[in-house]
Amino acid sequence: MEELLRVNVPVVGGHAGITILPLFSQAVPKANLADEDIKAPTKRTQDGGTEVVQAKAGKGSATLSMAYAGALFADACLKGLNGVPDVVECSFVQSSITELPFFASKVKLGKNGVEEVLELGPMSDFEKQGLESLISELKSFIEKGIKFANQ
Repeated sequence: MEELLRVNVPVVGGHAGITILPLFSQAVPKANLADEDIKAPTKRTQDGGTEVVQAKAGKGSATLSMAYAGALFADACLKGLNGVPDVVECSFVQSSITELPFFASKVKLGKNGVEEVLELGPMSDFEKQGLESLISELKSFIEKGIKFANQ
């Protein structure tokens, strides 16, 4: 069980469907998976929330998954604020690492909150295609969010 707690797969992009892009090529520990081998787990990651809703026959959502992710992120933020060095988590932030004004990627957390938005790093060909595919849909989501915030 302890080994499972050390598994880390960065998830970048957005929050829904194809905008969610897990970077299995950057998994820790290293997985050395071929592009063909990461198609199915990528799809399951993208559809995870829908899968939970279907399993609950439409009577709920992936609340526990979101709560756990929120708890992990809050813990990372507190570590950063308390001066623990090299705290890195994925977060949807204002960013210039893609053409989009906001993007989820690895960020370095510190005493001032998000101290650095990290580059995407090396990606497999499959992941590069996924990144290209998600841009237009995520751009649409961002535009809707900005419009809503400005009302």
